[in-house]
Amino acid sequence: MKVLLVCSSGGHFKALQQLMPFWSQHDRRWVTFDTATTAAYCEESKESVIWAHSPTNRNIPNLLRNLVLSVQVLREYRPDVIMTTGAGVAVPFLILGKLFGCQTVFVESVTRVTSLSLSARLVLPFLSVLYVHWQQLVTLYPKAELIMSPETP
Repeated sequence: MKVLLVCSSGGHFKALQQLMPFWSQHDRRWVTFDTATTAAYCEESKESVIWAHSPTNRNIPNLLRNLVLSVQVLREYRPDVIMTTGAGVAVPFLILGKLFGCQTVFVESVTRVTSLSLSARLVLPFLSVLYVHWQQLVTLYPKAELIMSPETP
């Protein structure tokens, strides 16, 4: 299975790394921002990476650049699954991924207890699966599935 891992370079990157038991079993590529942390990790672990355009918050030119990038990556790589832990960079990949026939998986942050993040709300109609860590979110968003993680009290 081909998995495309899409995230920003901070906490979302670290959260996606924690899901290694799933994605390490598959052919995969990362889409993230070129920072010292992500570059060092991808180089050291020999991960295939595509550098996205940042910043994405309130930055329309980079949103458009990442939209073009998402089309290029989806056409070339043809992933079976797109997985993210959030961030604006994931939005065009998830929307177009669903249109390309990919399974789209969003793992919401454990810190989101009473509402979904903006990126999750934007892509909710395009998700195959939305995983959350809190029952309150399952009640608010019936499409969500409750998962347990090491961070969940």
